[in-house]
Amino acid sequence: MNAEAAIDIFKTVVMFSLYLMAPFVGVILLVGLLTSLVQSVTSIQEATLTFVPKLLALAAVMMLLAPWVLRLLSEFTVQSLTRVASMGP
Repeated sequence: MNAEAAIDIFKTVVMFSLYLMAPFVGVILLVGLLTSLVQSVTSIQEATLTFVPKLLALAAVMMLLAPWVLRLLSEFTVQSLTRVASMGP
């Protein structure tokens, strides 16, 4: 394996992981922003008020997107194994 192939594999893995995690991070970011807005408007400074909604939102998104994530992971695994097999001697 040459340097270009290793860089290409690394780039593919990083881009795939970003693509896979973007919906989860986006939902957590949005829920955190909304809870911070509610806290600043109501002057309630409770630590669990920021943690619990994020946890519930993440659990809901994970349940909704589980089939999509599993399909993407299986396709990526097959693609990666095929690519590695083609690099052999």
